[in-house]
Amino acid sequence: MSVIIKRWHSTAEVAEMLGFGLTKTKFLVLSGQIRSVKDGRHRRILPQWVDDYVNKIAEGE
Repeated sequence: MSVIIKRWHSTAEVAEMLGFGLTKTKFLVLSGQIRSVKDGRHRRILPQWVDDYVNKIAEGE
């Protein structure tokens, strides 16, 4: 039996992961602070891009 590993996160999932509200997370995505790609009407975010944002904030940039 194979296991499907989630490769993309929605904006709402990232908000929950970071402990932010959806509005703040959407702002971070739309302003480019959290990288994303547009997939139809939705934004998709790679786990690495969430890590990049957290690392950038932790470094004080």
